[in-house]
Amino acid sequence: MILSELTQEMNLVDYSRPSAKHRKIATSFRDTSLKDILMLACSLLKELLAKPLNLQDQQQQSLAMHLLKLVLNCLNFDFIGNSADESADDLCTVQIPTNWRTIFLEPETLDLFFNLYHSLPPVLSQLALSCLVQFASTRRSLFSNPERAKYLGNLIKGVKRILENPQGLSDPGNYHEFCRFLARLKTNYQLGELVMVKDYSEVIRLIANFTITSLQHWEFAPNSVHYLLTLWQRMVASVPFVKSTEPHLLDTYAPEITKAYITSRLESVPVVIRDGLEDPLDDTATVFQQLEQLCTVSRCEYEKTCALLVQLFDQNAQNYQKLLHSSSRNPLEITVQEGRLAWLVYLVGTVVGGRLTYTSTDEHDAMDGELSCRVFQLISLMDAQLPRSSNEKVELAILWFLDQFRKTYVGDQLQRTSKVYARMSEVLGITDDNHVLETFMAKIVTNLKCWGRCEPVISRTLQFLNDLSVGYILLKKLVKIDAVKFMLQNHTSKHFPFLGVNENYSLSDLRCRTTFYTALTRLLMVDLGEDEDEFENFMLPLTVSFETITQIFNNSFKQEEAKRMLIGLARDLRGIAFALNTKTSYTMLFDWIYPSYLPILQRAVELWYREAACTTPILKLMAELLQNRSQRLNFDVSSPNGILLFREASKMICTYGNQILSLGTLSKDQVYPLKLKGISICYSALKSALCGNYVSFGVFKLYGDNHFDNVLQAFVKMLLSVSHSDLLQYRKLSQSYYPLLECLTQDHMSFITSLEPHVLMYILTSISEGLTALDTIVSSSCCASLDYIVTYLFKHIAKEGKKPLRCREISQDGQRLLHFMQQNPEVLQQMMSILMNTIIFEDCRNQWSVSRPLLGLILLNEKYFSELRASLINSQPDNKREVLDQCFRNLMEGVEQNLLVKNRDRFTQNMSVFRRDVADALRCEGATEASNLDMMS
Repeated sequence: MILSELTQEMNLVDYSRPSAKHRKIATSFRDTSLKDILMLACSLLKELLAKPLNLQDQQQQSLAMHLLKLVLNCLNFDFIGNSADESADDLCTVQIPTNWRTIFLEPETLDLFFNLYHSLPPVLSQLALSCLVQFASTRRSLFSNPERAKYLGNLIKGVKRILENPQGLSDPGNYHEFCRFLARLKTNYQLGELVMVKDYSEVIRLIANFTITSLQHWEFAPNSVHYLLTLWQRMVASVPFVKSTEPHLLDTYAPEITKAYITSRLESVPVVIRDGLEDPLDDTATVFQQLEQLCTVSRCEYEKTCALLVQLFDQNAQNYQKLLHSSSRNPLEITVQEGRLAWLVYLVGTVVGGRLTYTSTDEHDAMDGELSCRVFQLISLMDAQLPRSSNEKVELAILWFLDQFRKTYVGDQLQRTSKVYARMSEVLGITDDNHVLETFMAKIVTNLKCWGRCEPVISRTLQFLNDLSVGYILLKKLVKIDAVKFMLQNHTSKHFPFLGVNENYSLSDLRCRTTFYTALTRLLMVDLGEDEDEFENFMLPLTVSFETITQIFNNSFKQEEAKRMLIGLARDLRGIAFALNTKTSYTMLFDWIYPSYLPILQRAVELWYREAACTTPILKLMAELLQNRSQRLNFDVSSPNGILLFREASKMICTYGNQILSLGTLSKDQVYPLKLKGISICYSALKSALCGNYVSFGVFKLYGDNHFDNVLQAFVKMLLSVSHSDLLQYRKLSQSYYPLLECLTQDHMSFITSLEPHVLMYILTSISEGLTALDTIVSSSCCASLDYIVTYLFKHIAKEGKKPLRCREISQDGQRLLHFMQQNPEVLQQMMSILMNTIIFEDCRNQWSVSRPLLGLILLNEKYFSELRASLINSQPDNKREVLDQCFRNLMEGVEQNLLVKNRDRFTQNMSVFRRDVADALRCEGATEASNLDMMS
């Protein structure tokens, strides 16, 4: 037990020390002890198995459990320090050290764990299978080709034995681990290697039967099906690359797997409805994952799968029509039939989408057309019943099919003469992708009209519309369609109820409006040009809504109605603004919204600052308006729009900042949604404005305008209300604050130097803590901010005393910063220690960014750098000191004193060599304490 815990602890990253130091300790443990621990555990397991097992003996069971856990911990060890993501289970390869080969080459090793599986009770046998999963994942390069074939043969022999004696697989734990085991076989071994194994034909038959049985018992361990489908997906995908003459037999078994999946899902529907079980269709994430795996398998011997689907679809569609026209109309039977049709539509979409993953022929395209005809006919049948009768699951399945058909047969690069349209032309009159697009748009309009109260259907429909609106060639085709013209002219709640402000709608349901208006505006932009009248007509429904809100504000002030209307409008406008990527179109929007309607948004923020559901969409709209994407905000030289926009943004940020601080202390679960989320959006908006290059900020001071100063003060007030831990804990906040700080230090150092000492200390501390962040966006921004501060300070010191009297006043900003640093020398020293630790001991993923501020820190703190250097060298054995001393001399080679900018590139080059040389010098030190730098920092 102690060894098991020790092995597990050695494998855990200790965040209290540098990761490189942890790796040295772990590597030393791996090289000196881990193999012996594994051999000891295996030896004890052999002894345990050699004696008669008494399954009632708790002591014997406990011993077996701890030994198996010890072996599993050994095999799960992070051998090469890559800390593989456990969520990527199907991609894992175990990097067994080369000196372990002898253990793995002995057939007795694998036999031991297969025997343990067959001998132990389920609670222990699943641990044996977990060990076998790792054995099956052993890296290929550990063996020569003959050794690998022999090792694979032993694994397959064990699989055969388990499948011939399947009693243990009735336990869910054993079943799950065995499914993982099968999936790992194909992850690590090629199909060409598998077919060469003795008894392959028998084993693949047993695996196929096991898979079919598993699929038929869909309610048993549903989370394990993923691994079985992974196995078959990869097997079928490998067929074109097999060079062996041995038969792979997948053309025999893949259609059977597909058939089992299809029939089992159809058979599950009445059971789910009758017994009130959890419907697999409700878990769309799992359904989509399984279907994406099945699409490859289904295209193997596609003729068989297509014939089965045609038969089942016709049968169930006829039954459904009979039920609809029946005088009795049994609701339960109709629900069952609709559930089956939903599965069939999902499956047809899956096999059609499989064309992109598997070699296809014209005959296969014709089969896709045969299946697609049936779904398009079903769409007509279902839409004819709206709004009287509807089924959400069928609608979601139809949208899945339409999206798969779009990806496969509609697009800029696809041939117009595809055979898929041959049958569709005969039955439906759909001759090419233009007709398909008309069908798509008609379906989208129908859904938006009739499914206004169903968020899942509306959301998926709008996502489909959004996907269609990406790509210029498709857009040119879409704008010619009558349904699109109707949407552009009638985007009101009268025609599309989801645009209404009914109190029965959840506020979160309004989010989809942004997607709707993004797609709609892309369609508008195709032929808009500079036609301001057409743009005004398009904006007319939003104009009416804003005028209504103005009247509400001025008169009765029905708070809830006004709030809901404003939330919807903010989301609509954000979608429109996102799609406007040219200066002409953006200027039209700005002229429409300013000065008429921005004050209404300002007032809403002032009134409802406590309600994030209202302020968040408004702040996000402002952040979007400030984005100078594609230089759309580069207004004409005679236009004041850039300054006017910034003034409005400044007002809103200041209003929100001042109001949100009045909330006082919030609980842990409320602090982000009610406060920090809004602050992060404000920071993101301010960063876009400062870096957008469309405002000359010097103008504000020149003409006595305080909007720029006010927004910077709001930035400081909001910042001081946030703890350092929260800055790094909430990812969106850190990814908006640190880039904003980078922008401020780059272009507005006069503001930074004017800050009160406690504020400046707060900012520098946040930089110091951000330097070690795992997020490279944060750490790189911290390095850049520190570099700008150090460069500013260095230039001030270099120029001090050289300036004439008229420039002395200008240098006061630099003098303030210099005085602060002299009063607090530990600030820059600590950051130098952190950066040196990062360079020497950490897995530095942004080496260039780290090197830039480090040179300035060294030149400003040469004495402290010498102390750090001596500390590192003296902490090493005598035979390493000279090598490390030379590394440090090489680091500063060619770097001239007092020339920061000129020396930067040379220092960065030296840094790359320094890291490599220091790593080589320290590598063989194992778990030796490498440095005292972390203690000094």
